[in-house]
Amino acid sequence: MRPNVETFIGCDCAYEDAEIVLFGAPFDSTTSYRPGARFGSSAMRHESFGLETYSPYQDRDLSDCRIFDSGDLELCFGSAESALGDIEKRTAEILRDGKRPLLLGGEHLVTLGAIRAVSRKFPKLHLIHFDAHADLRSEYLGAELSHACVIRRCHDRLGDGRIHQFCIRSGDRTEYQFAKEHTDLHPFCFGGLEGLVEQLRASDAPVYLTIDLDCLDPAVFPGTGTPEAGGVTFMELLNAIRLAGRTNIVGADLNELAPMLDPSGASTATACKVLRELLLCLSENQG
Repeated sequence: MRPNVETFIGCDCAYEDAEIVLFGAPFDSTTSYRPGARFGSSAMRHESFGLETYSPYQDRDLSDCRIFDSGDLELCFGSAESALGDIEKRTAEILRDGKRPLLLGGEHLVTLGAIRAVSRKFPKLHLIHFDAHADLRSEYLGAELSHACVIRRCHDRLGDGRIHQFCIRSGDRTEYQFAKEHTDLHPFCFGGLEGLVEQLRASDAPVYLTIDLDCLDPAVFPGTGTPEAGGVTFMELLNAIRLAGRTNIVGADLNELAPMLDPSGASTATACKVLRELLLCLSENQG
């Protein structure tokens, strides 16, 4: 892979030396409400230069980490399956080279492409899911590939007992009924995360962490396509990421920033900081 011209701040290690590989999936063609998430990954890179590489929360610095930013994939906006195939291929390439992928969306459907590759390498994979929405619909307006269905499609691959959902505060009745029978659902907040982390650490289970930024309250993060009142604070999310980071995370993603929906730029700045903290957590627990 060749280096990207504009990288996320501090993520300019050579690919050969990298432990973590960042890449973007600028896709939002199944967005059910307000589009714009396709611009999220490029906005985070561009605005990251208003951010320090040093984190006072963790007393660590991105400049000490080995992270390569390969830029955004060029995806087919007219075909969700084609886009997912390209994401799967890039994820598989990163895993094959002994590195960990960190995917930037884009809408949340992009997670499925990464999960296809990661679950193939790690058949006992667990998925930790932070989100406002359950994303467990069997279909949305006749489409099985939709950001409203992404966790249901992940369940098709992972099965019962391996999907753990937090902060969920929106979904139709059938989604909640499905969750009661098939997923580990923790509504409204991060209650239960500490116990789950202890369980996953004891078994050394491989974990994929997917973060939909609309888990944050829209008062904190209005720049997203489907805002839901009642979300968590930035510090609650940061603490949850650091807690989840104690598990054996083999891949992760960050999704659903739609930068033009918050002209103040505050949502993009928040997303950048979340990404910095996530990268530092993953780097700290490398190997």
